[in-house]
Amino acid sequence: MAAIIEVNNIEDTIKRLRNGEVGIIPSDTIYGISSLVTEEAMERIYEIKERPQSKKLIVLSDKNSLESLGLIVPDEILSLWPSPLTVILPTKEGETLAVRVPDDKYLSSLLSETGPLFSTSVNISGKPSLETFEDIYPVFSEKVDFIVRKENIVKGESSTLLDATKRPCRIIRQG
Repeated sequence: MAAIIEVNNIEDTIKRLRNGEVGIIPSDTIYGISSLVTEEAMERIYEIKERPQSKKLIVLSDKNSLESLGLIVPDEILSLWPSPLTVILPTKEGETLAVRVPDDKYLSSLLSETGPLFSTSVNISGKPSLETFEDIYPVFSEKVDFIVRKENIVKGESSTLLDATKRPCRIIRQG
């Protein structure tokens, strides 16, 4: 059974993430299934969501950690963050990574302590995203280690997704 953590108890969330746990946290857009950026956690998220591994996860980061991810970030993209904008960027190794720098005080505090986090919408692959704690808990309480409850969440919207691997950039999903 997933532990329920109140949003004001950020220390417990940080501890759990650092211990390799996978949890559900509120973001600047919608709730997300999140973990540290590790191979084990990534595999667990795919299992929890019943998601094909061909669909990559996004990474939440603060601006200070972007370089540690090996990303090539054009200045015009950097100037758009923080915001609900996820951008697919090239890495120095020739791969691609979708990353967002969230505009949210809670997430900014969390990311400054944990470093980058995997995040993906809270749903079973192919089904609609769940947006409230009351909808999320019955479906995911047996699948994740913890769920952060935040009261009074305004109905969220997925972030805009921009592919910046080619010029001109193109919008893949409007948020």
